[in-house]
Formats: sequence, C-alpha cells, structure tokens
Amino acid sequence: MLTTEKKPATIICIGMAGSGKTTFMQRLNAHLHEKKNPPYVLNLDPAVLKTPYSPNIDIRDSVNYKKVMQEYGLGPNGAIVTSLNLFSTKVDQVIKLVDSKGDKIKNVIVDTPGQIECFVWSASGSIITESFASTFPTVIAYIVDTPRNTSPTTFMSNMLYACSILYKTKLPMIVVFNKTDVKKADFAVEWMQDFEAFQMAMMNNKDLNGEDGSSSGYMSSLVNSMSLMLEEFYSQLDVVPCSAFTGEGFDGFMDAVDKKVDEYHEFYEAERDRILKEKEEKEKQRKTESLDKLMKDMDIKKGEGAKDSEVLSDFEHEDDNNGEVDRDSEDEGERQYTFPEDRNAEVSENTDAELQARYQAAFEDTAKDASSKTAETIANYIRQ
Repeated sequence: MLTTEKKPATIICIGMAGSGKTTFMQRLNAHLHEKKNPPYVLNLDPAVLKTPYSPNIDIRDSVNYKKVMQEYGLGPNGAIVTSLNLFSTKVDQVIKLVDSKGDKIKNVIVDTPGQIECFVWSASGSIITESFASTFPTVIAYIVDTPRNTSPTTFMSNMLYACSILYKTKLPMIVVFNKTDVKKADFAVEWMQDFEAFQMAMMNNKDLNGEDGSSSGYMSSLVNSMSLMLEEFYSQLDVVPCSAFTGEGFDGFMDAVDKKVDEYHEFYEAERDRILKEKEEKEKQRKTESLDKLMKDMDIKKGEGAKDSEVLSDFEHEDDNNGEVDRDSEDEGERQYTFPEDRNAEVSENTDAELQARYQAAFEDTAKDASSKTAETIANYIRQ
C-alpha cells in the first residue's frame, strides 16, 4: 500500500476508438515537458504502428502483436487481449521500475488500446489497473470525442459507458471532452449540469421524436430515465474541455488531476484499504472453515473428545525422554522369570567356580569320545 512518501500520480487514458486518445497523450506529454515536469510514459497498445510520443515502457518491446495473431490464430481483438495477458504477467516488474523513478517524476501517463473493451473488461486490464492503483494515486481520464456526441442518444451512451468504467475500476475519473477546436463542449457541460436543458435537447432531436416533435415512446422514455439516474454520477465527475490539437485546456486538466489525487487519498485509498482488509478476513475465515471441515472428516475432535482419536501426538508427553524406554525400577516389584523352578541355577559369584568345573568335565568327556571314534575309524581302514 501507499506509504507516507510522495508517489507520482498515474493517469490512465481510456477512450473509444477515434476519440483522439493517442493524440491527447502526445499533447499531455509535450505540455508536461514544457512545464519542466517530464512524465514517465507507458504505451499499452500492442497494435499501434507508430506513436507520436516516445514511451519509456512500450508493450511492443515485450510482445509481437502480429506473431500472436499468427501463432494463436486470433483476430485483432483477441490478439490485443492475449498480448495484454502476456504483458500483465510482468506487471510487477513494471511497477518496481516506475517506483524506482518516483523521486525524479511527478506523473505517470498510460496509453491504452483503442478497443476499449479489450482493456477495461479483460482480466489483464484489471490486473494492470489494480497494480498501479495499489501503489500510486491513480486517476482515470475518459476521453470523449465531442463532435460525435452532439446527439443526446450518443451522449447518453457515452456517459453510461463512463459510468460503468467508474464503478468497474473504483477510481477517481475525469471526463475529457476532446476536439473542442472542432466543436465546443459547452452543450455537453450544460447537459450534465442542467437536466431541463437535456430534456429540451431530446425533444428537438429527430432520432427520438417525429418531425412534428411528438415523442416516439419507448426510446424517449428510456433516455429520460437514464438521464435522471446519471445525475448522481455527474456530481462525482470533473469535466474538462480541451483540444489535443491546439493544446487548449491542459492546464485545467492538470488542475483536475491534482484535485482527484487529493480525492484518491481522502476517499478511494481508504475504501481500497477496507476492501483489501475485508478480502483478507474472508480468506482467513475460509481457511478456518476448511481446517474445521478437514478435522471433522478425519474425526478429530476438540477438547475432551481428543482422547478418543487415535493420533500419535495424543500419546506423546513432554517428558518422553526423547523416545527412550524407561527401565524398571527396583521398587516396582519382583522380576518375572521364564523358568521359576530353576531360580537357584542363576549364575552368581558363589556358583562361578562350580560352573567352570562342569565345563571342564564336559570337555574332557567329549575329547575322550572323539579320540575313541578316531581310533576305531583308523582300525577299520587298515582291515580293509
């Protein structure tokens, strides 16, 4: 988790294909260099042919997008997801590398694939986002193509997508209305702040109503309901109009980033700590339940019931003399003999001389028998 030391703010740029996301990255990089605050740049789009900026870490150096397509027989989107999966296995090394530069940089900017679903909804995208968010204060910059959102239905679709990303990542978000040099974003800002203005735009929209202004029914009602639902979502957002072409609005964007970093430390970091702690407690509880189930399956009981289980450890004692067998002590009673009737024949100091005499007599008798047998054998041989 975060420590008390200052960590660089990470800006993850996400946007639909054609929203000007990569151009936005290039302009943001140039803007920070102009402010004598060069960022650390990451490119996570494996399919891009050329970037208008020089990334410090490029996924294309680790994964060859075209070879992934050929070797795994994948299409464009599948190859992007697979490339991100391969790259995410080394994300810990990326985090360590970025962290080692923390004393020299104030911002980390990350470019993501234009196929937004390949990053946001994939497991690898979640791993990469979570890895950065658990180490650095992280902000999501959602890039919107302003000229394409003049229709209320298109605008609503884009805002719903932004809402889903916010609740998926659980990170502070800035909505960037790009390409304001082509179309000013005043209408979009007004729609987000004034519900009646959006209602009026829906009434004047020919896609939702007929030529005479009459409502088409279901579609108009649906958009109207969603706009009411998104009011709470709008209140949690910072909206910044800017132009990646002219550089207009980037000072305001960096001010919004600073605000969101403070919000991250105040709310999101505490929430993430709570979620991680809750996961840790659930994992601990799961292990305890698994252990209890294992003990039950092995018929191991707790407390007094432990005496009923035939487990080796139940018969061990602290004073087991390291496994040595205790010898019988003299006061434990008389020893038992195999032949009690021959008790007096036990060897002692008094019977030693008599026993030696018996051995000697037995040896002499044996020697005499052997000599006589040998003599008899020789005699028989001579006769023959």
